[in-house]
Amino acid sequence: MSFSRLIKCFNKLLIIFFSIIFLNGCSSNDMKSFEKNKPILNLFTFFEGQTIAYGIFEDRFGNLRRQFRVNIIGTIKNDTLILDEKFLYDDGEKASRIWKIKKEVSSNNLIKYSGSAKDIEGSATGTASGNALNWSYDIYLNMKGNNLKVKFNDWIYQQDENVAINRAYVSKFGIEIGSVTLVFLRGKAAKTIGPLNLTKW
Repeated sequence: MSFSRLIKCFNKLLIIFFSIIFLNGCSSNDMKSFEKNKPILNLFTFFEGQTIAYGIFEDRFGNLRRQFRVNIIGTIKNDTLILDEKFLYDDGEKASRIWKIKKEVSSNNLIKYSGSAKDIEGSATGTASGNALNWSYDIYLNMKGNNLKVKFNDWIYQQDENVAINRAYVSKFGIEIGSVTLVFLRGKAAKTIGPLNLTKW
């Protein structure tokens, strides 16, 4: 490859790199902008008891790759929210995760959350304001028998007393590789439909 072509390729890579940074910067929301939104999202209140969820995973091009269902039991012990999650995927795979979540109120009235689970590296950390929560974490996903570490930029928006929508952007090396969308149902909505059948799809 000639030197001039090498320079052109390098310039193109720089443009792509800074475009990714710019887009990621523009996609972030100011948590204070949600503070007047109702209902107020409190993870401890929303997830205590029985919750069910339906979810999908799409690749970066919007192609549907997986569908799944979740049964969740939430309990509060010693100021910690424990979420026992059971998953069933449309290919028959089953999985489970136990979250341990703590919260604290910051000086500007934002609620900070931190959470841990066996397949989370370090801690999930984030902030809630109004009806929204944003937190991020590194998680190991089982992909065809291999554990792949990816980053989740996770948003939860409570819609009413019994419904919340979760949108998570999945990235690797700073490049978005897909997204996860979940609808959480709790209270009367969960009791009417759930618990979901996780024996087979």
